[in-house]
Amino acid sequence: MVKEAVKIVAQNKKARHDYFIEETIEAGIVLSGTEVKSVRQGKINLKESYASIVDGEVFVSGMHISPYEQGNIFNKDPLRDRKLLLHKSEINRLIGLIQQKGFTLVPVQAYLKHGMVKIELGVARGKKLYDKRDDIASRDAKREIDRKLKEQFR
Repeated sequence: MVKEAVKIVAQNKKARHDYFIEETIEAGIVLSGTEVKSVRQGKINLKESYASIVDGEVFVSGMHISPYEQGNIFNKDPLRDRKLLLHKSEINRLIGLIQQKGFTLVPVQAYLKHGMVKIELGVARGKKLYDKRDDIASRDAKREIDRKLKEQFR
């Protein structure tokens, strides 16, 4: 069994905090050469990014890829919209999912897989304030239980 070579270069922790991620899908991304070099160095930020479907194509907006230092004239705009690569059937399925009330497409993480830059898109439903409070309370309770168990077995 061969293990896949996956290196995570960026995660969108805010997405998991602000949304319930119902489903994820892997997508390729169209980048220029200097952008790929920047991503390999980990200079990518997904924090305020989102994906949208325009004319049957999926684009990610708000994703920041810092300009490559040795890139000179070949550098692109760091915040430009970038096209995602998905099969037509996957795009149609996503259109059906996001037309439901309250669903949106959010990039969850970016990673390198077999030398290619991939984006994991999440079909997400927004959390209310009380949902966030419940998550924080359950995380604190789990942390307290773990602390007590650790003290007990010392």
